[in-house]
Amino acid sequence: MTQADKNFIDTCKEILEHGYSSEGTGVRTKWEDGTEANYYSIVGVTNKYDVEKEFPMITLRNNTNTVKRAIDEILWIWQKKSNDVNELNSHIWDQWADEKETIGKAYGYQMAKKYEFKTKQGMKTMDQVDNVLFLLKNDPASRRIMTNIFDFADLKDMNLEPCAYGTQWLVKDGKLHLILNQRSQDMLAANGWNTMQYAALLCMFAQCTGLKPGTLTHNIGDCHIYDRHIPLIRQLIEAKPLDVTPKLIINNDTTNFYEFKVEDFEIQGYDYNKEIKLGKIPIAN
Repeated sequence: MTQADKNFIDTCKEILEHGYSSEGTGVRTKWEDGTEANYYSIVGVTNKYDVEKEFPMITLRNNTNTVKRAIDEILWIWQKKSNDVNELNSHIWDQWADEKETIGKAYGYQMAKKYEFKTKQGMKTMDQVDNVLFLLKNDPASRRIMTNIFDFADLKDMNLEPCAYGTQWLVKDGKLHLILNQRSQDMLAANGWNTMQYAALLCMFAQCTGLKPGTLTHNIGDCHIYDRHIPLIRQLIEAKPLDVTPKLIINNDTTNFYEFKVEDFEIQGYDYNKEIKLGKIPIAN
């Protein structure tokens, strides 16, 4: 099995065996039919992936096409710095779109905001993405290469508060390591999605800065499985994972982050359990 398979199975088993129930707590989330979307959760999960060794894809279900959609979203947020759902090829944000067809002051909007950053070269005005790239190239020993899009002043204008909200980037022995902080995660709908897209972002930033990809450390505050997902999760964790080693190939040798396109990315060495067919997954909102 892949490391992604192992982390997914172990985390899901921990939730199913020891998770806290949300019933009776007044949850915000609802199913499409208006029913309360309750869940079982555990607190403070950390999963680590060695991205240079293996791109984090689970083999328990088919992620062949999902990985491209996940990368498309990370480019929408970090490269396009957009909150316009029309600029995203998938429709995963449509249910949170407002009358202007944006998600408000969330995700890409926050990435586009400019700040004054104190650097060794003096004060520089940049957005958070460009600041990360600048520091990786000019001050790689820094332990302050971070982003944060959970802006309290703008929360009232966000159609959904960020789930994956913060990153820290660290360079050690020529390798670029990424720590992703996430306040909340739906294990079935989002776990594989988030790990794939941030692992891809790590590979892009490594290429742009002349580094090798290192580890992705994924910290999750509230890690949960929704009630209607439990049968699907049981089906997955009881399935047979495959012994493969997925690799992400970037067919574009650019060192300019803003030149990457979704079609530049290819997965080699991946396969999945073809006996598992989950069908359409219900999404709580």
